[in-house]
Amino acid sequence: MNLDIETTVRTIFIMLLAAAGVLVLMSVRIFREASRLRFFLKKRALLARAWRLVFIALLVVVGAFLINNYAEPVTYKIFEPSPTPTLTATITQTPTVTQTPTSTQTPTITPTLEFTVTPEMPLIISQDFTSQVTPNPNAVFSTLTFARSLTEDYLPVDPADTFENPVESLFASFSYDSMTVGTQWTAMWYRDGELIYYETRPWNGASGGYGYSDCTLPGEDWLPGIYEVQMFIGQQWKTSGIFTITGLAPTPTMTPTLAPTVTLTPEPSLTITPTQPGTSVPTTTQTVTPLPSQTAEPTATITPTRTLAPTQSSTPTLVPTATRRSTIYR
Repeated sequence: MNLDIETTVRTIFIMLLAAAGVLVLMSVRIFREASRLRFFLKKRALLARAWRLVFIALLVVVGAFLINNYAEPVTYKIFEPSPTPTLTATITQTPTVTQTPTSTQTPTITPTLEFTVTPEMPLIISQDFTSQVTPNPNAVFSTLTFARSLTEDYLPVDPADTFENPVESLFASFSYDSMTVGTQWTAMWYRDGELIYYETRPWNGASGGYGYSDCTLPGEDWLPGIYEVQMFIGQQWKTSGIFTITGLAPTPTMTPTLAPTVTLTPEPSLTITPTQPGTSVPTTTQTVTPLPSQTAEPTATITPTRTLAPTQSSTPTLVPTATRRSTIYR
C-alpha cells in the first residue's frame, strides 16, 4: 500500500488519539476499583497507577498534536518532494432542460343540483291498489334493461337504449330481491314526461330473481322521443330506466268496407186518441206515412227498430235514460 507523507502523518495522529482515549478509560476503571477497596495501601497503589495512566495519556495527546503540526514540514526539509503534474479540472457545462410554458385551462363552473327529484306515485294510480300487504322496505330492484324480446328466464335479448321504428312491444327487464308475495308493484311508462301506459298489481313472484314489465302499443303510438320507465313498490320508488325511439312511427291504413244497400219498407203509423172515462171503445185513426229509401254509408249497418204502441194510461210515466261513462288513460 503506497501512502504519501500527509496521509501517514494523519494516520499516526488518529492512532495516538485513540491510544490516549484507551488510557483514560483504563484510569477511570482503576479509580472506581480503588474507591471500593478498604485497605489503605492497596487503595493508594491503585490510585497511583491510575494517575500514572492519566499522565501518560496527556503525553500521548501532546505528542499527537506535535506530530500533526510539525512532522510533515520537517519531513519535507529532509526529503525534497518531487514535482507532480497537477491536472486542472475543466468545467463541463451540463445542458439544462427549459420547460415550455403550457397554457392553463380556465376552470369551468359545473352546476350542481341542490335537490334531487325523486319520482312520485300519482294519486289516480294509487287509488287502484288492491293489495293489503305492507311492502318490505329492504326490497331492491336493479337497473332496468330494455329489449324487444326476452328469454325464458326473463333475460333481455340484444339489449339497447335506442330503438328504431317500427316498434310493437318493448320489455323492461330487471333483477330483484327481498320481495314479499302480495305486495303492490307498479310500472309506469312515460314519453317526454307524459304517461302513456302503466300496470299495477299484487306481486305473485318469488322473493328474488328476474322480472320484467312489458308495454304493447299500436305501431303509430310509438312516437320518436325519450321514454322513461319508473318502478314502484307500494308508493315507494325503486328504480328507473331511460331509452330513446328514433324514426317516424308508421301511419295507420284504413280499408273501407261497403255494406249492401238497405231499403226500408214504410210502416204504418198508429195514432191512439184517448177517450173520456166511461167510453168503451177508443177511436183509432190510422195514417200511412211513406219513408224514403236510405243508403247506408261504408262500415255502417242499420238495424230496423220496432215501434211499440203505447199503453193507454191516464197518468204519463217518465222512464230515466241510463248513462255509461268510460275513461281511458294513455
